[in-house]
Amino acid sequence: MRPFFHPAIESVQPEAILHALSDPNRAAIFANIMREGGIKTCSAVSALGDRVIPKSSLSNHFKVLREAGLIRSERHGVEMRNHPRWTEVEVRFPGLLAAIISAYAADSQASGE
Repeated sequence: MRPFFHPAIESVQPEAILHALSDPNRAAIFANIMREGGIKTCSAVSALGDRVIPKSSLSNHFKVLREAGLIRSERHGVEMRNHPRWTEVEVRFPGLLAAIISAYAADSQASGE
């Protein structure tokens, strides 16, 4: 299997992060990984509320998050474990991720979700 691409934190760009988290599903996946304390398998975050994200879409969402520098993925047997890179990104762009996740949380509370 081909190894995953994980950009060095020095090459992570804010526009890549903004693009990755501009999709509400990816933002929810990333927030879920963070909320649960870190390491999550793909299947563990496939359910968003009352919907289940198809495996093909989920795979693409993880690829975008990974290539934006937001997560690190590792294969363990047949499962893929995803680790957040929150701390690294926070050092490079202080407050960016917290502001984005907070904005989604405020928006979902305002819309009653």
